[in-house]
Amino acid sequence: MPESIYKTPEGEAEIRTLYDEALVELGLGYESLTVGTRLGDTHVIALGAEGAPPAVFLPGANALNPTCLKWFLPLAERHRLYAPDIVGQPGLSAQTRPSTKGDGHAFWMEDVLDGLGLERAPLVGLSYGAAIAIRTMGLAPERVSGAALVSPAGIAASPFLRILGEIGAPTLIYRLRPTEARLRRAAMPLFTEPEDPAFGPAIRQLGAALRHLRLDADLPRTATEEELAGFGEPVAVFASEEDALFPARAVLPRAKEIFPNLALAEFLEGCRHVPSKAALGRVNECVLAFLSGPKETKSSR
Repeated sequence: MPESIYKTPEGEAEIRTLYDEALVELGLGYESLTVGTRLGDTHVIALGAEGAPPAVFLPGANALNPTCLKWFLPLAERHRLYAPDIVGQPGLSAQTRPSTKGDGHAFWMEDVLDGLGLERAPLVGLSYGAAIAIRTMGLAPERVSGAALVSPAGIAASPFLRILGEIGAPTLIYRLRPTEARLRRAAMPLFTEPEDPAFGPAIRQLGAALRHLRLDADLPRTATEEELAGFGEPVAVFASEEDALFPARAVLPRAKEIFPNLALAEFLEGCRHVPSKAALGRVNECVLAFLSGPKETKSSR
């Protein structure tokens, strides 16, 4: 049995309560599914009309899937949207945590698709979820019909010292002595609009994760041209100008090098890792258009 990702049972209970609250915020109409995988049972949130074209949403790490999914709910207006809780992350899936340097997440993604009865599907990945999408595109390209990657890990990252200074230091200070002021400072480099009440639940969840999780702190390995050479389906990338983890100035040029069919490269001006409400609205519009096709290569910058 894998080591618990939670430090204490009490911490696990607190995060489970936050997860249940986040599910309620999704509103009526979602279904909770469970599919078996080689890494253990995986909980999947399903939204949208059953006959609509499918799409799979993959959330960020150390974050709660329902909250990330809420930012992309417009996709469920035209798609049957499946959002699995990533194994080894806070949520209702198994706590097995694959190495970020290997292909375990891609094998897991294949099993999730099998469990959902999907031979192929487009993937929409946020942050860490985008890296899982990329791993799957390289390992099983025949299973992915396209990919939209938002604030993506797995393409290019900031220098380690920048990440350590802007994100590592304030999060460590909060973990050592949690206060509301320190949580706000920890959230500031990650959220474009940390004072907006719409992002309040996500920031509270960030605080709980920092206090109670054995954090998955390793960044996913970056993709290579060689492993993605066989993936010819269209890819859309949305990267934020002021993202301290995966800045647009590093991500977008590298995306043009590694994806044979980069259909869309969007520069989110003035945004941090979690974009603003307005930017997320534009991203949803672009992803809906991208998923409906046809795909023509273009860039916003």
